[in-house]
Amino acid sequence: MCHRMQVCPNLVSQKGISYELEVFRSIETGWGVRSFDVIRAGTSVCEFSGITVTKQEAEHVDGSQVAANKMKVCACTMLMANPLLLLSLASIFSCISLAAAARAFFVFGDSLVDNGNNNYLATTARADAPPYGIDTPSHRPTGRFSNGLNIPDVISEKLGSEATLPYLSPELQGEKLLVGANFASAGIGILNDTGIQFVDIIRINRQLEYFQEYQQKLSGLVGRTQAQRLVNGALVLITLGGNDFVNNYYLIPYSLRSRQFSLPDYVQYLIFEYKKILTRLYELGARRILVTGTGPLGCVPAELALRRSRNGRCDPELQRAADLFNPQLVQTLGELNGQFGSDPFLSANAFQMHMNYIYNPEAFGFRTSKVACCGQGPYNGLGLCTRASNLCQNREDYAFWDPFHPSEKACRIVVEQIMTGSVEYMRPWNLSTVLAMDAAL
Repeated sequence: MCHRMQVCPNLVSQKGISYELEVFRSIETGWGVRSFDVIRAGTSVCEFSGITVTKQEAEHVDGSQVAANKMKVCACTMLMANPLLLLSLASIFSCISLAAAARAFFVFGDSLVDNGNNNYLATTARADAPPYGIDTPSHRPTGRFSNGLNIPDVISEKLGSEATLPYLSPELQGEKLLVGANFASAGIGILNDTGIQFVDIIRINRQLEYFQEYQQKLSGLVGRTQAQRLVNGALVLITLGGNDFVNNYYLIPYSLRSRQFSLPDYVQYLIFEYKKILTRLYELGARRILVTGTGPLGCVPAELALRRSRNGRCDPELQRAADLFNPQLVQTLGELNGQFGSDPFLSANAFQMHMNYIYNPEAFGFRTSKVACCGQGPYNGLGLCTRASNLCQNREDYAFWDPFHPSEKACRIVVEQIMTGSVEYMRPWNLSTVLAMDAAL
């Protein structure tokens, strides 16, 4: 960056990030940067790429100025640890947004993140009929198991990019490939025998094969080197595990897997198989992989209804399954980070993210976290969400859209924790911190 070393103010910088930093938002004081390391005053902390501006200039930077600077070589500014220094983050976040806007996004997993692949398959695990999609601009179903957007859509918003298309969509061609792709398929799990009742779904090994196929298509568009660079620099989201319990181990009394394994042994088996999947994802070029644990399985309206919950109490056996699975997944991700270096895997504590609004729905603006907006029977938790179902008038009041899936509003709450949450929710860093670090490279 510095060509005239004798006058360069950044001679001691340009060394990368020296300490673990986290971009976070405080209710009291707004955005800030913090570290869990002890840093001596005057120490070089990190560098970032951006335009150097005064406080007055930062407050008046508009979109046209940012766009004008997009093609310029940014100045390098060194942050110094100083107990009296108040940092304005406007220039940091402008550079983050520019870096993120060009970042591809890939999605793997089940119905929590499927945005329409199953519409192209002969399966009952589809969200292709009203009232799904009732709160989208078209008010039509899109294949998402939501009244509107789902978690990947909201993450795309945060990245400043358009939502990824389903891999099976005929629209995914040409420049659309540069945005990324969604390979997820409702009903699947870590194990191939999970969701067998749904017949024609894209099991995880097939999703990974499609990822390889995608890369071949991308290479044909931009060349092999650029394709590899795009994949290596992409954000990847993978959500698996919940169906391996509700649509396998606990699907019916005395299921094959429940007779084969005790619950602790089954969880260990799932983690063993999941580790192979995550390793393969890394081998295929993924370098920033956001892995969500299972949510509170025993608290969804479907389980409250099926297990005849009294007073909306979460089912303790399914909660125990999540309690066993999630810590072992976090440990495995730590092992993989140690194996590959550079911490490619990010762990999202989806269980706690969801439990916050389930325990205290009013604090998040919900009227209920027990009854689904769309469904029938106790808690609106039985059967599918269809035109014949009970349908709430105000989706903003409901944490759950249908018997299994969160509403768009709940998805936004979860993504906010993914972006800015503390180590209680995100390890080793939240996504905003990762974007900041990657923008500095």
